[in-house]
Amino acid sequence: MLRCNALPLQIVLIIPFVLQIFGAVGLVGYLSFKNGQRAVNDLAEQLIDRSSDVVNGHLKSYLAVPQTLNQMNANAIRRGILDVRDHETVAKHFWDQMQLYDLTYTGIGLTNGQGFGVAHYDGKTITREEWTSKPPKNLLNYTTDNQGNRTKLNARWDYDSLNQPWYTEPIAAGKPIWGKIYTVNLSDSPYITVAATRPIYDPQNRLLGMIGTEIHLLKLSDFLRNLDISKSGQVFLVERNGALIANSGTEKPFTVVKAQVQRLQAIDSSNPIIQSIAKHIQTSNGFQTISQAKDFKLEVQGEQNFVNVMPWRDEYGLDWLLVVSLPENAFMAQINANTRTTIALCLGALAVASVMGIFTARWIVRPILRLNRASEAIASGNLDQTVETGSIREFNTLSHSFNHMARRLNELFMALEHSKEELEDRVEERTAELKNALAELQRTQAQVVQAEKMSSLGQLVAGVAHEINNPVNFIHGNLHYVQEYTEDLLRLLQVYQQHISQPPAEIQTTAEDIELEFLQDDLPKMLASMKLGTERIRQIVLSLRNFSRMDEAEYKAVDIHEGIDSTLLILQHRLKAKSERPEIEIIKDYGTLPLVECYAGQFNQVIMNILVNSIDAIEENNAKRTYQEVKDNSGRITIRTAVINATWVEVAISDNGSGIPKAVQQRIFDPFFTTKPLGKGTGMGMSISYQIITEKHGGKLECFSTPREGTEFMIRIPLRQ
Repeated sequence: MLRCNALPLQIVLIIPFVLQIFGAVGLVGYLSFKNGQRAVNDLAEQLIDRSSDVVNGHLKSYLAVPQTLNQMNANAIRRGILDVRDHETVAKHFWDQMQLYDLTYTGIGLTNGQGFGVAHYDGKTITREEWTSKPPKNLLNYTTDNQGNRTKLNARWDYDSLNQPWYTEPIAAGKPIWGKIYTVNLSDSPYITVAATRPIYDPQNRLLGMIGTEIHLLKLSDFLRNLDISKSGQVFLVERNGALIANSGTEKPFTVVKAQVQRLQAIDSSNPIIQSIAKHIQTSNGFQTISQAKDFKLEVQGEQNFVNVMPWRDEYGLDWLLVVSLPENAFMAQINANTRTTIALCLGALAVASVMGIFTARWIVRPILRLNRASEAIASGNLDQTVETGSIREFNTLSHSFNHMARRLNELFMALEHSKEELEDRVEERTAELKNALAELQRTQAQVVQAEKMSSLGQLVAGVAHEINNPVNFIHGNLHYVQEYTEDLLRLLQVYQQHISQPPAEIQTTAEDIELEFLQDDLPKMLASMKLGTERIRQIVLSLRNFSRMDEAEYKAVDIHEGIDSTLLILQHRLKAKSERPEIEIIKDYGTLPLVECYAGQFNQVIMNILVNSIDAIEENNAKRTYQEVKDNSGRITIRTAVINATWVEVAISDNGSGIPKAVQQRIFDPFFTTKPLGKGTGMGMSISYQIITEKHGGKLECFSTPREGTEFMIRIPLRQ
């Protein structure tokens, strides 16, 4: 039967030829594009690294100036060249330095609270400041002439230099450090600055105070703005707490709100690139965690950006982050032009290949059409076909082969039909065997996993019980003597009270403080409670050891009732009353049983599985009723044991839960079958229990249930194995 959507042979011959040409050109274009991208990445990294090196060099030189000046001035003071008591001479010395270096402020704070300095706050005029130790209005700011002399008083402020961080921090550190970056708004001229500070000493190495030199950090923004990379990218400095220090944009690293200058966090920047990079760093473990340079690409407003983040530190305590960002489209214009050229070449090659393919296909397709007509005739049942040869050698060979095939086809047809029937029978037989083997393998694997799990649990339980048993026995054994000693002490105290009716005031005060009467009444009760508690712990430990039976790997004669009671004690937390239901009642109808030979640990596992299923069935039934209905007909589990025919022991466990439908009862012992929600059951508990009773103990495990009335599991095993 012909397919209506089949392609003509000419198309089939043309398309691969065309696709080869198109694929080759496209591959060349793709490789060119990828190489261009790789070149862009390399170029971006080089440009970013070069810019980072330029900024790094500028930071080192710019930030080294205040520390170097401080060191020079401190050395001059230590050697006696400068005398801090001669304010006029030292201030003019600072004034000369201010003329040579781009500083904001340099000054000295003495240990007596006095000080002086030279300021260049607005970057235009240089002023001098002096202050005494006692406010108010103790700091005086003067204008200066071209020789550094004071000329006119500009302003007076309250100032306490001894409590300023720029004074206290270097004194406490005992070495040169950088102070914290801060902002100031003087005469409506806000600026951001950082101070290099260090303690100063006299020739006898006595502390005189400190010297500090500040630099204007807005000058860093001016430098970053003049970088070549800033024409298309962004460069900014940020502290470890995320506050901006400087950036290559027009935005200042602070805001002025009601004449108050506030630092600007990078994540609050109006520049979308700075804001996006800062948020990315903050969400990627934060600014504090970056200890070495890292590169990444980040999309901002639909545009990819190359980003480099590099820690910048110096020996005086500065710890900043230098961030350089460059947009990808700054390099992609030429690559996009090459891509458009490649697409045009692909289209031209496609057109040429299509024309050549049409002529080639017509020449090749004629002998193939003859073969096609002969094949259709054979397909319709006419096997007597002969294909004529032509001018193409390969097609002549194909024609001879086709004619031979037609003759052999009829001979092989019948043999093929016979082989097909035989093969189908063998495949069906083998498939059935594989299905059975797979099912058996899955069941065995699940049983092995469950057995290992229970073995590990038994080892854990036995180990915990053993470790708890020794200290509990020690406590329990000594509580008896503690109680006797306590009673003797209390009796002695009563005799004292009888013979000394009016004890000294100090004894009466102490008795009231420790509430002696309450202590005499409560201490025996407390000891009794402790004794009851340790007895309870000993019972639980014994139950855990009985349940685990780790020392009984072979058959052993055991007390079945003891194993059942241990299992019930372990499940006590599920049996006791809860807010949504009363306690599940346990009715024990134990018969007189001799010791029974069995695998005690595995038999306890069967009892545990059945009891857990009974509790689940009762809780499922309670979930459908009100609390009053549950209270009127509370959950109940009955355990009955008996000896049958003097050779069998029978254990029946019944409950008044929701019961099991008939259809489910037939599959309850199948591996992996469960009616519980996903995550609450594996479907292996009852299957393994059935195997333990029937295969390992040669017994029987049966289930009898009536929906909405309850379920009973009947276990029978021989008294002797």
